[in-house]
Amino acid sequence: MAKKSDSSSRIADNKKALFNYFIEERHEAGMVLHGWEVKALRSGKVQLTDGYVVIKNGELFLIGCQINPLKTASTHVSPDAVRIKKLLLHKDEIRRLIGKVEQKGYTLVPLNLHWKNGRAKCEIALAKGKAEHDKRDTIREREGKREVERAMKSRHR
Repeated sequence: MAKKSDSSSRIADNKKALFNYFIEERHEAGMVLHGWEVKALRSGKVQLTDGYVVIKNGELFLIGCQINPLKTASTHVSPDAVRIKKLLLHKDEIRRLIGKVEQKGYTLVPLNLHWKNGRAKCEIALAKGKAEHDKRDTIREREGKREVERAMKSRHR
């Protein structure tokens, strides 16, 4: 089987992030993973909706991302589905993100996991939390777009 070069495909998305936060900036980070985690990612056994990013000692860590081990995982490894994963970024990017997060209202959230050149990457975003009325506005816009699409479909038939 030939390996695709320069391929990029989605593993998991955090759909709640776009609903709960205003996205300011996006960054692509590498991840430190164990072998069984990579195998589980290839089978799509991951859940990202409860994940968040914390800064500890000048490093970024992904918490709450659940990677469920395969039944065929190695026998000599005891997999931990909610293990804290270290994220890899350049030092200057991390310093800039730390400065922004220390400002009021900013947080780091994972948006998606994807493959890039055979390596698992996590797209993280610098975001500000939405207030309840902003979430209602998002729902109203989404429903309005659906109604327009339905009207366009019924005209074309």
